[in-house]
Amino acid sequence: MSAYIIVRVDIEDWDAYGEYMLHTPSVVAKFGGRFIARGGDMQTLEGPEESLRLVLIEFPSLQHAEDFYESDEYSEIKQIRADAGEAQFVAIDGYPADEWEQVLAESLALLDDADTI
Repeated sequence: MSAYIIVRVDIEDWDAYGEYMLHTPSVVAKFGGRFIARGGDMQTLEGPEESLRLVLIEFPSLQHAEDFYESDEYSEIKQIRADAGEAQFVAIDGYPADEWEQVLAESLALLDDADTI
C-alpha cells in the first residue's frame, strides 16, 4: 500500500533551499518515491491560512518512506536544508482502495435512501 510523506517548510534562505531541491529527486527516486506536489499554487479551503511550503511525496510503503528519511544519502542532503529553514516531515499510510470502495458504496447507499442531504 502506498504511503506518503507530508512536508511543511518555513524557508528562510531560498538560495540554500534551492540547492537542497536540486539533490532530493534522485534520493527520493532511489527509495521508490516520487513527488506528488512540490510547492506550487495552493488555496487554504478551511482553517488558518497556510503560509508554509507544502510538499507531498509518495512511496510504495511506509517502510520505503522511513528508509528514505533515515538513509545516509538523505542525511547528507538534509544538512543543506537545515541551513535554509525549519521543516516538519510526517509519514502516513495511504488509504487502501478496497476500503475506499466499501465506504463509498455505504455512502452512496445512504444517498439512495434519503430524499435530500
